[in-house]
Formats: sequence, C-alpha cells, structure tokens
Amino acid sequence: MRRITLLFLTGIILLFCSCRSDFDTVASTGDLTFSKDTVYLDTVFTNLSSSTYALKVYNHSKNDINIPLIKFANGANSKYRMTVDGAQGNQGKMFENVTLLAKDSLYVFIETTVESDNTTPTEFLYTDQIEFDSGANLQKVELVTLVQDAILLYPNRNADGTTETLPIGNKKISGFYLDKNDPIHGNELLFTNKKAYVIYGYAAVPEAETVTFEPGARVYFHSDSGLIVPKTASIHINGSKSTTDKLENEVIFSGDRQQPDFGYIPGQWGTIWLQNGSTKNTIQNLTLKNATVGLFIEGNDGTTMPIKNTQIYNCTHYGIQAKNALIEGENIVINYTGQASLACAYGGNYKFTHSTFNNDWSSPEQVAVYISNFIDGATPGTKDLTGATFNNCIIYGSYSNEMLLDKKSGAAFIYQFNNCLIKSNNTKDPDYQFDTDPVHYNAIILNKDPKFFNPNINNFNIDDTSSAFAKGNSTYLIPLDILGITRTLPPDLGAYQSKPFPK
Repeated sequence: MRRITLLFLTGIILLFCSCRSDFDTVASTGDLTFSKDTVYLDTVFTNLSSSTYALKVYNHSKNDINIPLIKFANGANSKYRMTVDGAQGNQGKMFENVTLLAKDSLYVFIETTVESDNTTPTEFLYTDQIEFDSGANLQKVELVTLVQDAILLYPNRNADGTTETLPIGNKKISGFYLDKNDPIHGNELLFTNKKAYVIYGYAAVPEAETVTFEPGARVYFHSDSGLIVPKTASIHINGSKSTTDKLENEVIFSGDRQQPDFGYIPGQWGTIWLQNGSTKNTIQNLTLKNATVGLFIEGNDGTTMPIKNTQIYNCTHYGIQAKNALIEGENIVINYTGQASLACAYGGNYKFTHSTFNNDWSSPEQVAVYISNFIDGATPGTKDLTGATFNNCIIYGSYSNEMLLDKKSGAAFIYQFNNCLIKSNNTKDPDYQFDTDPVHYNAIILNKDPKFFNPNINNFNIDDTSSAFAKGNSTYLIPLDILGITRTLPPDLGAYQSKPFPK
C-alpha cells in the first residue's frame, strides 16, 4: 500500500512539474543567438514546396527563458512555414510563450511554397523575416528564396481518380503525351528558354511528332520522371555555344532538386529514352546531369544520330546506353557513372571523335567504355557490330581498366581506336594488343595520366603538361572544341582544346 501511495504522489509531482514547465523562466531579454543571420532557401519552382531548412536558436544565459512570440514579419500571409522544436504553432506562422532552457538550443525548421506573383519582377526573390519577441527585445533572422517561374507538366487525373499512364510493353508507368495544342501551355512539343519546365512522370512524344528544345531551354525532372521518344517520333535538342559559365545557350536536363547538396547526386530522375524506331534524332549542346541513365538509345530506324558538344554527368547506371544504334558523336564528355560512361551493346555502328569518356565512380566494376555484340536473353542473342571507331579520344578513369570489349561468336565485331589515350590492364588479352595490332589500334597512348583540371567537379580541361596535349591526328580534326574554341595543330585528344589552368 505504501508503495502504491508513493507512486501516486510521485506521479502527482511529475504532472504538476510538467504543467508548470515555465514556472521558473524569466522573460527573454533579446540576447538570443542564431546559427545563421540569413537563411537562404535555394532555388524553388513556383507552386512547388521547397526542401526544409534548419535554423538553430541558442540561449547562452544561465536562466531558463520564455520567448513571448516567434512569428513571420509578413504574419499569416507569409509564404513560409515553420515548426519550432517540432511544434506546428498557429498553422506554422506564429508561436507564443516558447520556453528555452539555460545553455540550451532549439530548432526552427523552415520551408516555403511560392508563386511568381509573390516575387520581385526583376530578381524573382521572395523574402521575409522570422521575428523573435518584439519591441526593445526584437531580434530578426532574414529569409531569402530565389523563385524560378516554371511550367509544370504532369499526368492528369482520370475520371475514376486514377493517374494518367503510358503503356510500356506489358506494363504501365505514370506518364502522359505532350500536346502541341494544350489549352493551358500551348505547344508542349516546343521547349523554349522563356521559362523553366518541371516534368512529373514520363512525358512522351506522340508518334510521328517531333519535340524540339530551343537554345537555353531548362528542363528539370522529378524523381521517377523522364522523356520517351517512341517509334516514328523525333527529338531535336538545338542548344548552341555559350559565352559565359552560366551556359546560357546550352539545353540543360537535370533533377528538380536545386539546392547545392543535390548538385552531384546521381539517380535523381529516370532517363531520356529513344525507343527503337525513333527517327532523325539530333542532339547538340546538351548538358545532362544526375539521371539513372542519361541517354537510353534503343536502336533507331536506320538513320545515324548525331550527338555533338554534349556533357553527361553523375548517372547511377550509364551516361549513354545504346542498343544496336547508329551514332556519330563529336565533342562528348561523360563522367561518373555506376556501370559505364558509354555502353554500345548488342551491335550497331558508332563513331566518336574528340570525346572524353572518363569514369570516377567508386566501384572496380565500372568502366568508361563498354562495347559488345550481344545481350543475354535477347532473341537473337547477338547482332553485328559493324563499326565502333574512336578517333582522338580519351578513355580514362579511377580504376586500372576503363575499356571492355565483350564479344561473342555468331556476329561481327569490328572496332578501331586511332590516336587515343586509353587506360587498360588487359595487355595480355589478344583483343587488347595496343602496340602490335594495327587493324584495331593506331598511335595509342597507354596508361598515361591526362591531368584533367578537376574531374571531381567534372572539369576535364587539360593544359600543355597533359599526356593528351598535341597527340591527335589532324585527319580526324573537329575544328572547334566543346566550348567553341578553335583547335590548334596537331590537335589535343579529347573534347577540350588545351589552355593554361587558372591559378
């Protein structure tokens, strides 16, 4: 009985204390400190919620204090929302009588959803302040968000409440067809540089139609999203040379997470899928980042596809995955892919000139270039590789073997490397006789460091100390490099004309 009474009394005391947590607090005197004076919420798109950002608030005094009020300067009309130590407050806008213990801290988490109408017309900034207390004790933390006005493209809701889908073989995926007469956006088959585009799900080009991307177009893909070009349809990516580091005339495909922490994270979205039978596809001056597979080129209708001045980075599987395709590439740069930067599988015909295929993915299974004439389980199992030609290229990476030739009998396997820098440890294999097999290899530089400027940030410029400097053959010259700089003679290997590194 005594034990029960004691437990009862203890519970009463604890309940009383918990109800009077502010019993011994003193009023805030305006001496709070903050982890940041300004919270910058990185670029968000109109009508889409931002990521959540943290602000830490410190009480360095010896007293438990009571903060009478925490609110936004714009009050209930603020486009920001916050939680304070997990509490929602008044719809995430205002908090009263917040206790902060001595020598302790609390977290404020902030996010926003902004419309372009709430921004300044010249800078597209939305700003506010978090106010702590008022009057003489008022303290403020600035909030700044860059808002990018965007066109949102996404699957519609069907009458039964389900989401619009696309048929892919025997399956269906969340997606929709682009409409050249859309009542809201107008011609969805024309991507201009007037606004950014954000795509949810897979956008598909109708058969016999062409999707065109004008210079400076910006397309951001949400998770599990991408673009599909089916049979008889076409894609024309018409980027052009830029004059600044902002790549103002490039066409850019990327994930829709714009904060810096996501700048180099692979696998944020799906792929650009050019299905078998798509036709007259062209790509020029494209920068593609952070996909699962950058370009998935699944054959075509017999027309060779040009890919020029294109950069592909940070893909969980492949930069370019081609199956029995016809591709002619110039000034291509690919890096950091989970399996292969360039994979030419199941035959086809390929020619790459002045291109840099690197792979610094942290796995010994990755390679920069993979070439095969088969796919396991396919019918037929092999197809002719009628040509895989590499001229004035660099094939390099972080591991000892960055090129894999994978062939089976029953189909042709024709390949040739001319004036290339290659990293390979397969010198005992008869398919990799770089010095004594002139049918397949000419003027190969083996296992020499090209001394890229900074591959960690995908900068593959070289200078005159590089092993690739002036080692190219003028027969295969592409007069301008990937940046539009005139190549000197003899040309350098790879996609970049050499220049002194910045100091």
